[in-house]
Amino acid sequence: MTNHLSFDADSIRKDFPILAQEVNGHPLVYLDNAATTQKPNAVIDAISDYYRGYNSNVHRGAHSLSDRATLAFEQGREAVAGFLNSPSTKQVIWTRGTTEGINLVASSWGRANLQAGDRILVSALEHHSNIVPWQLIAAEKDATVEPIPVTDLGDIQLDALESMLDERVKMVSVAHVSNALGTVNPIEKIIGLAKAAGSLVMIDGAQAVAHWNVDVQALGCDFYAFSGHKVFGPTGIGALWGREDLLNSMPPYHGGGEMIEQVSFDGTTFNGLPFKFEAGTPDIAGVIGLRAAIEYLARLDRQAAAKHEDQLLHYMWNKADSVGGLKRVGQAEKVAGVFSFLLEGAHPADVGMLLDQQGVAVRTGHHCAQPIMAQYKIPGTVRASLALYNTKEDIDRLFSALEKVKGFLV
Repeated sequence: MTNHLSFDADSIRKDFPILAQEVNGHPLVYLDNAATTQKPNAVIDAISDYYRGYNSNVHRGAHSLSDRATLAFEQGREAVAGFLNSPSTKQVIWTRGTTEGINLVASSWGRANLQAGDRILVSALEHHSNIVPWQLIAAEKDATVEPIPVTDLGDIQLDALESMLDERVKMVSVAHVSNALGTVNPIEKIIGLAKAAGSLVMIDGAQAVAHWNVDVQALGCDFYAFSGHKVFGPTGIGALWGREDLLNSMPPYHGGGEMIEQVSFDGTTFNGLPFKFEAGTPDIAGVIGLRAAIEYLARLDRQAAAKHEDQLLHYMWNKADSVGGLKRVGQAEKVAGVFSFLLEGAHPADVGMLLDQQGVAVRTGHHCAQPIMAQYKIPGTVRASLALYNTKEDIDRLFSALEKVKGFLV
């Protein structure tokens, strides 16, 4: 297990075995981190150690393997609580990821609290996972989901948000960082405006947690959700953080084992937090892997890592300025980790395929953000997204490959 006392991307790359391979005869350049990040040996080893050494179900076990698994599992919850600066581990609910976290709040809180005529505000930048769950519960409750306008540069219009807020707005739900454009939303200001109007606030943190530390107490939000696989952990695991009073007041999301106190045919009483929302056998290996990812990040200088990523992003923008026919999509005031662009005369999918032939992995399409693509009147973009293990050499390889793509298209 490498212990990094200072930040050095070339050294850190050695912790991520997948980055050492070749793809289509070229060294891999992985620039699809907004979709999922790669996993360090520490995470891979932690998951393997669990399955090899103490695989067992958690809680209520009467044997040593279960005790070890339960301890490791709940240490994972403690790690996430520390990661988000939660006042209590009770406020950390395990989910499959950000999508399920938003669905949990929309279904549980929304079903208990929304009434006809209520309004839910989301930005036009949002991932579909922060639109569709609200639409589903709004349709059930005869409420409405309304978009907060976004400028053509990709910034949320705060003055428009302020004018939209009234006593009928019960929830404002926005991304910390846009997955499609990389816009870092001014969530502190958004939270302040919403709270002043009496609304609750949910933050989709999927694209933020890999880039910097998050402090839910300092933010003052009511709910915050993130996915493990976006922060160098496994897929299929994530966490929802919520205010304890709100979580206590919300009905269960799923029914089954663990979330109950007592079951009879005369009626059922439910467990307390956090278990009320965690029906069934959880993703134990996923929790253990996520804990390892958080501990790995804790050994890094995260401020230096964020500075490194920011330098790479500006290096990418500067290189893009010299490429004829390349158009950057979204130029918000503050951006993290994402370079979204179009190449004149080429469909994004074709660009992605030709880059892959040269070992460069990017994502193409609408990035599950069709409303903002519709605003720009485009079908999608090519998206190169960064993580702390990327280097200037990766960026140079991307732009060298793009020049060859342009040659193919002539």
